Order: sequence, then structure tokens, then C-alpha cells
Amino acid sequence: MIKYLSVFFVSMVPLIELRGAIPIAYGIKATDPSFNLVLAYIIIAIGNMIPMPIIYFFARKVLEWGKDKPVIGGFFTFCLEKGEKGGKKLQEKAGRGLFVALMLFVGIPLPGTGAWTGTLAASILDMDFKSSLLAVVCGVALAGCIIGLLCTLGFGALFGVA
Repeated sequence: MIKYLSVFFVSMVPLIELRGAIPIAYGIKATDPSFNLVLAYIIIAIGNMIPMPIIYFFARKVLEWGKDKPVIGGFFTFCLEKGEKGGKKLQEKAGRGLFVALMLFVGIPLPGTGAWTGTLAASILDMDFKSSLLAVVCGVALAGCIIGLLCTLGFGALFGVA
């Protein structure tokens, strides 16, 4: 149970998210054959999605509130600029295909393109919540398949798993 909880909590961490939790799950499976990867995938996807409503509805407001505060201002400004930059790139490239662009933005496992950044970008772009949720869920599923395939092919070490 502890092993499943560990990958669950890792999948909730910004920047690491599902992209780091899946290779960890494969590492656990290598040392514990009873570890169920299908169950781990489900737990990881749920963990990666839990922060999404909070990010969508509150992160932008909190970041805007804190961007001029002395200690946290620099980090909050960085997060806000990252979300705005990602959102503008998506909108420029996508036009009307914003749903597909958001799904691919979240789904292609590159640094800084996970569910956290995608949700913040959707919030900044004022996408409706249902479309954002569905695009991010599809993107998380795509990222999970890609990372799982890479780990199965033996590229887990690229993600920090020996």
C-alpha cells in the first residue's frame, strides 16, 4: 500500500507529475513482482488530476495576488509568466483547435508541459472548465502511454529510474 501511495503523491508534485511517477512505478515493479502496474497507472492518473480544479479556479488568482509580495513575488511572477507564455503559444498555434492543442501540450512529455501548466494555461485563456478538464485528462492519458512505452522499452533511466 505504501508503494502505491508513494507514486500517488509523486504524481501530484508540479514538474514531476505523471512523467516521474510512472518510471518510479516501473522501478518498484522491477524489485517487487507483485506490484500491479495497471493499478499504479490508475492511481498515478488520479493523483495527477486531483490538483486540476484547484489550479483552474484558484491558481491564477493566488499568483496575481502574490506577484508583488516581497518573498514570494519572484516565484509567483515566474509561474504566471510561464502559464501566460504557454497559453499564448497554444492559442497562436491552435486557433480554433485549442482543445486538441491543449491535449497535445499536456500529452507530449516535455519539461514544463504537464497537467499543472496546461490547466494554468487553460485558466489564463478562459477556456471553459469542462473542455479544459477533458483535454487535460486526454493529455494525461497520452503522456501515460508514451512514458509507459518508453519505460517498457528500457528508457526509464532517462527519467531517473535505474
